[in-house]
Amino acid sequence: MELTLMFVMLFALLVAGAPVAVALGVSSLYFIATSGMPSLVVLHNMVNGINSFPLIAVPFFIMAGHLMNTAGITTKIFTFARATVGWMHGGLGHVNVGASVIFAGMSGAAVADAGGLGNIEIKAMREAGYDTDFSVGITAASSTIGPIIPPSLPLVVYGVIADTSIGQLFAAGLIPGVIMALALMAMVGVYSRMRGYPRDDRFSLRVFVVTLADALLPLFTPIIIVGGILSGMFTPTEAAIAAVAYSLFLGLIVYRTLDLKRILRVSMDTIETTASIMMIVAASAIFAWILTANQVANLFAQQLLGLTQDPTMILLIIMGIVLFVGCFMETIAAITILTPVLLPVAMQIGIDPVHFGVILILNLMIGLLTPPVGMVLYVLSKVAAVPFERCVIATAPFLIPLIGVLLLLSFVPALSMWLPVYLYR
Repeated sequence: MELTLMFVMLFALLVAGAPVAVALGVSSLYFIATSGMPSLVVLHNMVNGINSFPLIAVPFFIMAGHLMNTAGITTKIFTFARATVGWMHGGLGHVNVGASVIFAGMSGAAVADAGGLGNIEIKAMREAGYDTDFSVGITAASSTIGPIIPPSLPLVVYGVIADTSIGQLFAAGLIPGVIMALALMAMVGVYSRMRGYPRDDRFSLRVFVVTLADALLPLFTPIIIVGGILSGMFTPTEAAIAAVAYSLFLGLIVYRTLDLKRILRVSMDTIETTASIMMIVAASAIFAWILTANQVANLFAQQLLGLTQDPTMILLIIMGIVLFVGCFMETIAAITILTPVLLPVAMQIGIDPVHFGVILILNLMIGLLTPPVGMVLYVLSKVAAVPFERCVIATAPFLIPLIGVLLLLSFVPALSMWLPVYLYR
């Protein structure tokens, strides 16, 4: 009975608009108070929840993304992507996707991609005569690549909660991220031919070389991060620190676009974002402990396996649950709540925790493009100065290739697992 009331209280608070950390904490405190458990359990689990070395990577990856945006490096990335793929039909649509792939190796967050590159991309596409709806839709969809290609903040949080190798998770995201990019570029090609969108310009080797030279140092950022992790030179946490150091080097010494005032602003933004994430992780640690202590995951697995023994159907049900929750809940909060419940079920039907992590994150990224929460849509609504409802309609067609990639990755595990198995197992 207390468990049922805890869940009712959690969702009531979320519907009422309470912060996720508050909703998790208050509902967990209610259960502990009514079940006669010692209150010391709360502090103990909150401290243990955030006392994790891999979580140190979170503020550093956040800061690296902010520094890249503030230092104007996103403009160089966009210009290079334009010179590389702008010659294709619907050139700026392809540039949009290509720039997101490059920026994904620096920030690891969809909202950072949408906010940083989105302003540049939508402005350029409007000036070139592209429809606003198409510009907003492809910008929103391409931003979801960020948390799949390493480094990825959601994968770091998932790895901590699932007690899974973050290095393997990062390796597992590389090929799926490329597949997502190809699927979105195929969608851009279809749109471009239907609507007669132009090529941006003919390919010019001279322009390509010039823009490559200008963007070369920023392009080393994903090589440093991903290459360092996959080669064993860095742990993910050390790679995050290296990314910040390299971003500061570019902004302060090479391009001289950073000053003390901007660094202080970036630091305050990083502190604010990190604090909100850590509050969610700490509060969810209590919630997850209650679920584990009361064997909720086992009970859920029994109920689900009682409905069907078919692994395909169980996986589809799990995906449906995650997609539904992702429509209403912020990504980090959804990971912390869903992982302790769904991962044991997935493992019972033979899904590797690393593979499940990629599926879970991609599910939740699609949730960022759907109302009523849709954080990416809210960001682009402000960036593009269009109503939220219009952003929803504009993005809807691009859910088709993303859901197609989700199904492909779910039922062809080798696409996610080949690289981590080759490198780590």
